[in-house]
Amino acid sequence: MAQTEQQQGIPMPIVTLNRAILLSGVILAGALQQPLITTALFFIILPAVLLGKKASPVFILGTMLFGNGREGKHTESPKLMRFNNAIAALLLGMAQLAFLFGQPVAGWALSAIVAGAAAMALGGFCFGCVIFYRFNLERHRLLSRIPTIKR
Repeated sequence: MAQTEQQQGIPMPIVTLNRAILLSGVILAGALQQPLITTALFFIILPAVLLGKKASPVFILGTMLFGNGREGKHTESPKLMRFNNAIAALLLGMAQLAFLFGQPVAGWALSAIVAGAAAMALGGFCFGCVIFYRFNLERHRLLSRIPTIKR
């Protein structure tokens, strides 16, 4: 029996945990002026981007805290979660490069973008979701314009 998309999704408590970890981590890093905390955040979300939810420390922790039951719970698409984490990983990775090359203002600015997006998502507006939607819409428009050869 095939599982539905709802059953394969990531439970919202785990999605919220992911957002809260990103937000609180960047705030803590900024308050303590410790870029290594943002480095830790980068390495926390990188496995989720590269290998999917089963390799995500946040997903594993969330499953231990909230259980794996999805019955009647809202879920988020694993593709969307991976897309959002990829954006966060890209920004945090660029922040690490900025810190490494002696540009702390740029590093903190890139980290602040991650924190801002996580805060907005916790508040109910997922900016990454809008980007994901627009990206897929434009991709569909582009691919539907490619002429096909009729035989």
